Amino acid sequence: MSTQPLPLAGVTVVTVEQAVAAPFATRQLADLGARVVKIERPDGGDFARGYDTAAQGLASHFVWCNRGKESVAVDLKDPRGLALVRRMVAGADVFVQNLAQGAAARLGLDAATLCAAHPWLIAVDVSGYGAEGPYAHRRAYDMLVQCEAGLVSVTGTPGQPVKSGIPAADIAAGMYAFSGVLAALVRRGTTGRGGPVEVSLLDSLAEWMGHPLHHGMHGGAAPARTGLAHAVIAPYDAYPTTDGLVLLSVQNDREWRRLAEQVLGRPELADDPAFATNTARVAGRAATDAVVAAALAPLTAAGALARLDAAGIACARLNSVAELADHPQLTARGRWREVESPVGPLRALLPPIVFPDAPEPRMDRIPALGQDTDEVLAELGVPEPEVKELREAGVIA
Repeated sequence: MSTQPLPLAGVTVVTVEQAVAAPFATRQLADLGARVVKIERPDGGDFARGYDTAAQGLASHFVWCNRGKESVAVDLKDPRGLALVRRMVAGADVFVQNLAQGAAARLGLDAATLCAAHPWLIAVDVSGYGAEGPYAHRRAYDMLVQCEAGLVSVTGTPGQPVKSGIPAADIAAGMYAFSGVLAALVRRGTTGRGGPVEVSLLDSLAEWMGHPLHHGMHGGAAPARTGLAHAVIAPYDAYPTTDGLVLLSVQNDREWRRLAEQVLGRPELADDPAFATNTARVAGRAATDAVVAAALAPLTAAGALARLDAAGIACARLNSVAELADHPQLTARGRWREVESPVGPLRALLPPIVFPDAPEPRMDRIPALGQDTDEVLAELGVPEPEVKELREAGVIA
C-alpha cells in the first residue's frame, strides 16, 4: 500500500516546447506527479504532432513524449498571448523551453530574464549547441548532433557509419534537463531560490560518448566500428542459430573457460594461448568468432540460450520492435498500461523510475491541441468575454 505521494506532486511546470528533447524531459516530470502546462502554437501546435500518423492517427513521437500534460494554444508573437504566458510562468515552479536559439530571449522567456523576475523559479533553457560559441545559432536536429558528437563515427559496420536508430541526442538532453530540474528543486528546498538551468544536445551526447572519447584521447585511436561486435571484447557479438541470431558476451577469461568447456565443447581452448586471454581473442577475432559460430549454428535460438544460461554466460536474442512489445519480462512484471488520447486508449510502458511506497506514476491523457486552454485561462482569472475575443482574434485556440 502506498504511504507517500508521488515525489513531484504539487510542482507546476510551464513549458514552451517542441519536438523531443524538452517534451521528453517534461513528460518525466508529469509522470512523477508534476502538473505540466504545455504551450503550443494555435496553428498546428508542437510540430511533432505532424511527424507521422502511426499511433492510430497520432504521431508516435508526440504520443511518446506528451502524456500527462495540459495543452494551451497561445500565439506568443501576439503581445496579448505573451502576456498570458508570463502570467502562467509567474505562478509556476519550473519553466522549460527549447525554442530556436535567441527566440526565447527576444520574448523575454529565457532563463536569465525569468529568474531575475522570479527568484523562486527554476527556468531551463534546452538548446542545440549552447548559448555561446561559433555553433550557438546553428539548427541542431538530432541526427546532425549525432554526427557532430562523433556518435555516428563509432556506430555501424567497418564499411558504413550509421546513425542511432533512436534520437539519442534528444533523449540525452531530455534526461539531463529532467535531472537538472530535480537537482534545482532540491537546491531550492535548502536555499529558497530557484535559478537558471542550461542543457545542450551537444554537451549531453558528448558526455555519453565518454568511452570512445577517452579511448581515443588517451589510447591514440577511437574504437573501430564493429557492427554488433564489441570493439575491445571478444567474443561479444551476434551468432546465427537455426532460427535466429543469439548474442553472447564473455567479460573475462574465467567466463571464456566456462564457454569453452560447457558450450563450445572445446575445453582445450581455455588454455590455448591464441584464445586464453581477451587480448588474444580480440587480436584473433575472426578465429574466436569462427569457433563460437560453429558451436551455435546447429542449435535453435532457444537451445543456444538455454546452454549459455546454464553455463552462466550473458546472452540475449536479437529482438524486433514487435518482439519488444510482447517481451515476456515486461509482461511478467506488469509494465504495460493504457493511456487515453484523442483517438482512444493507447498502450504505453510505465516509466522506469519506480517508487514502491508511492502511487503509480501518473500516465494521464495525451492532450488534443488547445484542449485545456479555457480551463487554464479561467484559473488565471481571464473573463469569458476576453477569452472569446482572444479566440476570435486567433491569439488562442
